[in-house]
Amino acid sequence: MNVLLIGSGGREHAIAHALSKSKSLGGLHCARGNGGISELAKCHDVSETDFDGLLKICEENSISLVVVGPETPLVEGIVDFFRSNDIRCFGPKKDAAILEGSKDFAKRFMKKHNIPTARSESFKELKLAIEFVRLKSWARVIKASGLAAGKGVIVCDTKKEAIAALEKIMDRKIFGAAGDCVVIEERLEGQEASILAFTDGTAIVPMIPSQDHKRAFDDDKGLNTGGMGAYAPTPFVDKVTEDLILNDILLPTMIGLSEDGIDYVGVLYAGLMLTKDGPKVIEFNCRFGDPETQAVLPLLESDLLEIMLACTEKRLDQIDIRWKRGFAATVVAASGGYPEKYEVGKNILIEPAQGTIVFHSGTEKKDETLLTSGGRVLSVTALGDTLHESIDKAYNGLSMISFEGMHHRKDIGRKALSELKEKTSASPDEIQHL
Repeated sequence: MNVLLIGSGGREHAIAHALSKSKSLGGLHCARGNGGISELAKCHDVSETDFDGLLKICEENSISLVVVGPETPLVEGIVDFFRSNDIRCFGPKKDAAILEGSKDFAKRFMKKHNIPTARSESFKELKLAIEFVRLKSWARVIKASGLAAGKGVIVCDTKKEAIAALEKIMDRKIFGAAGDCVVIEERLEGQEASILAFTDGTAIVPMIPSQDHKRAFDDDKGLNTGGMGAYAPTPFVDKVTEDLILNDILLPTMIGLSEDGIDYVGVLYAGLMLTKDGPKVIEFNCRFGDPETQAVLPLLESDLLEIMLACTEKRLDQIDIRWKRGFAATVVAASGGYPEKYEVGKNILIEPAQGTIVFHSGTEKKDETLLTSGGRVLSVTALGDTLHESIDKAYNGLSMISFEGMHHRKDIGRKALSELKEKTSASPDEIQHL
């Protein structure tokens, strides 16, 4: 079977890495790909939103399945397009992808279907939004409703900061049209968890839980990024929490989508805050997370391509999804200045490090020279019997990489290690998997 993978980030490299192990895979193609994906797939210089160009790739290469990585083409209706051309596609259609494409829609959906989430209100007028912040002491999280590459959230400590954030988003348009509507939310306290799940529209099967690190700098300082590192499984999700997530969030979400006439096929990503009152949804995404995918998929023992096919054929309940023992940690190497202004075109040197996988994000090859081409450049993943071991190995692998201006966080997984101590060095059997 020939597969076309759409996207060019670390997430797509991790997907390509997993797909390449499938016995059912014939040829793997990617648009556009990057310097790492090109070693696993034939890359085509076609944009992820050039639907006609992507269709031509499918027709010329006998593509049987299209796998969509990024959110933008999903929100723009790429799955609808391919299905109308009788090509199977792994990913949600446009009416389902709006769960990520509009935070305002997602909040209204959650309220309608009684899915636990933070208190919130949405606004399209700056004046009314500022008045609301002045009246509500809990209004401290300001979100651009539209797509902003994972950077459209500003978490504030004071009323003054919240008003300044509103002005940046709605007046200065730092996130462009994504900020035409804003969602003002209550600031929740607790540990965050990323729950990715496979679904065929009826059955839903969670992957092992992970934890992302969104802020640019150590100790959760600085601006939000697309993600600076992750690890899996997270020991903060125990058996009780696992059941709550499934029964109070994932299943009601699938039931709600069905009641609203939406057939959701692909990956549903629930970004959660584990509060003292139970898990609450921070956001929904309609695809694999980045960098969570780089930590989660290397632990997948089952055939990813077979799982994807089962989702598209409405037979996910017939698939046994198995996971490896152990833990995975992923650390991102970013360009200096990211997530704000940064330079590209820097030479990248990578020395081999045993027991690590280097996933490419913002890289490109020119005359066999590997260069930086984006904000997040590479992510290093390592597996270990304990969380501590996987983190140490990932940072050792990162030390073998260099490029001008390289920046990374030094505290990936530190919260789990410091707060759980003995538990995080226990075997995975002592930590409940989803």
